[in-house]
Amino acid sequence: MGARREDGITVFIGLKPTMTYVFQVVTQLNSGAGPVVVKARGNAIAKAVDVVEVVRRRFLVGQVEIGPIRIDTERLTNRDGRDANVSSIAIPVTRTGPPPGPAAAPAAPP
Repeated sequence: MGARREDGITVFIGLKPTMTYVFQVVTQLNSGAGPVVVKARGNAIAKAVDVVEVVRRRFLVGQVEIGPIRIDTERLTNRDGRDANVSSIAIPVTRTGPPPGPAAAPAAPP
């Protein structure tokens, strides 16, 4: 299991394409940051789950740990000035495998 730091990185999911967020998460995990928390609200929750699943099943297979997932309801004021309840999710992703290092240097001849 990887070391968990309290000062993790947060990736907020919005309107950009899914793979944009996938590359952000993978880049942060490869740089040694952890955990990377994927956060989303409302309709973006499905995209947040997709981002984490692509990271876990395509890019870092067997090298990440997910959770504990936190769900919540946030009270926001919409454009009309009315309060609205909006669902939110936070998915921590921690790298458990070794981060990629520099290529191994060839051994010097004896």
